[in-house]
Amino acid sequence: MAPTPDEAGYVLPLPPSVPRTRPNAFARWFGRTLLRLGGWRMVGAFPDLPRAVLIGAPHSSNWDGVWGFAAKLALGLDVKILGKHQLFWWPMGPILRKLGVIAVDRSAAHGVVEQAASLITQARQFWFGLAPEGTRKPVERWKPGFWKIAKAANVPVVPAYFHYPDRIIGIGPAFDLTDDMAGDIQRIRGWYRPWHGKHHGTP
Repeated sequence: MAPTPDEAGYVLPLPPSVPRTRPNAFARWFGRTLLRLGGWRMVGAFPDLPRAVLIGAPHSSNWDGVWGFAAKLALGLDVKILGKHQLFWWPMGPILRKLGVIAVDRSAAHGVVEQAASLITQARQFWFGLAPEGTRKPVERWKPGFWKIAKAANVPVVPAYFHYPDRIIGIGPAFDLTDDMAGDIQRIRGWYRPWHGKHHGTP
């Protein structure tokens, strides 16, 4: 039986293996309050995985980040994203780190994919998040970075979606990758077909 939303009715329970932030009652209350005021709820079930690449789509508005951040706080989910190391100046650096952003040097000899995959493989628990579309505009093709990171780290891809017509943030089943990058991306993108973003339809 799939897990049901917790007593607040807005977020899902996290399985034991999924990384969590340090307990913070105010942060969880604040996240749930944002979701409630926005009319959002969560559906689906988180897979019990210690390491994964979490993708979010359709990405069509800056509001996606607001609701995604609210869900992250409400859940207590410790998911990391990468940010340019130039952004980590005072006082932004400590704030970004608190929000789960990790500095990455895009000019380094080993690229972003290698840096992200290394972070995942070296940790006992690590979820890495990104938007596969790479932009808020409609795209013909997804950027393959998420696939390359998951493949290099040998972890599955967990899909999350924003469905604006019904104000739903959904979590789908984990996708294990093959050696066929194009086929895997097409398969995952096809799973997103029913969901609609704020400013355009399916990804």
